[in-house]
Amino acid sequence: MAKISKRMKAANAAVPEQAALPLEEAVSLVKANATAKFDETVEVAINLGVDPRHADQMVRGVVTLPNGTGKDVRVGVFARGAKADEAREAGADVVGAEDLMETVQSGKIEFDRCIATPDMMPIVGRLGKILGPRGLMPNPKVGTVTMDVGQAVKNAKGGEVQFRVEKAGIVHAGVGKASFDADKLAENVRAIVGAVNRNKPTGAKGTYLEKVSLSSTMGPGVQVDVASAAAAD
Repeated sequence: MAKISKRMKAANAAVPEQAALPLEEAVSLVKANATAKFDETVEVAINLGVDPRHADQMVRGVVTLPNGTGKDVRVGVFARGAKADEAREAGADVVGAEDLMETVQSGKIEFDRCIATPDMMPIVGRLGKILGPRGLMPNPKVGTVTMDVGQAVKNAKGGEVQFRVEKAGIVHAGVGKASFDADKLAENVRAIVGAVNRNKPTGAKGTYLEKVSLSSTMGPGVQVDVASAAAAD
């Protein structure tokens, strides 16, 4: 059995058992327990009353967090000509076509978000087995297959978060850094919970938002009162 550190024991002891806390209180507790020697990421886990195995219960979308993610997102763009220039001007880290495809095929992936113009999809499609499992495959539903590559790059750099429900019916997403002010973290949490709520699929029955939890990278999970997390600012 893995040994639990004194830091983790203290953090776990600070979290009330079986108690769903108001969002602001939960955020403050997560921040207090983020005692690692680096700026931990604060993550939200949203349990949904869906079965993603059914197409009409898939939850997927994108949201721009009002206070950003605190993460430097590397953006790769598949484009040619003027659109490639537009992507570079917007701040894309890697831009290319067949040359970028070959780089990815070689195992070198130097981006966290992938954007493509529609005419590039035959090329990008060849990379499905590489990009797909990493969650990097461009998709028009979340705005990463677009002719407006400049805006897409700016969105990705400016705090845009993509979300997709996992097989267990849970959406995970980073909502900022532990160094963020508590009110900014709470605002980001409400933004993503609201976006997930708005993307409720037609096939969802019964309770949709079942549970919301917050945690930092190295800290324990804290259960959040669902109504508090879903409430509008």
